[in-house]
Amino acid sequence: MVLMMASGCGNPVKERRAPETAFIGLNHPVQESWTVRLTLTKSGIPHEVIEAGHGAEYRTNSGSEQHLDHGVRLTLFDGEGHAKTSVTAEKALIHDNQDIEAEGNVIVTSEGTVITTEYVKRTAKDKMIRSNRFVTIKRASETIRGEGFETDQALKRYRIFRGSGEAFKKQ
Repeated sequence: MVLMMASGCGNPVKERRAPETAFIGLNHPVQESWTVRLTLTKSGIPHEVIEAGHGAEYRTNSGSEQHLDHGVRLTLFDGEGHAKTSVTAEKALIHDNQDIEAEGNVIVTSEGTVITTEYVKRTAKDKMIRSNRFVTIKRASETIRGEGFETDQALKRYRIFRGSGEAFKKQ
């Protein structure tokens, strides 16, 4: 008796297939994670740490987006790897180009400066934080309010649009 076996396996290098995701449908994540922590480094030095209670990846026409919620915290580091700025929000969206949008009770802090607003966008290309919404910027002796602002990610230089505020001068 001769027993012959046939296998359905092919050469994995030549016959590599993309995962089938057509069954997922529109507006459904291709993957989800809970208790998310993403660390972005360059030559071993941290640049950003993103934490959230929940994350979901969605496919878009141009690539993918990461949707984060359940308490989002973004920590931005200086060139030497020291934490300088933190952003907290209810939810965030990370684009393929590493731009990050945060929304819902947004608080941005760095070395005594506190910015509160409902929305910010941090662009990866120029490392600027911007908003077109109502904003309050508080420092030790001043409070500035306005509709929209932009700042470097260390909150050292900022520009506020349609602003008003109070400053207290020591005598």
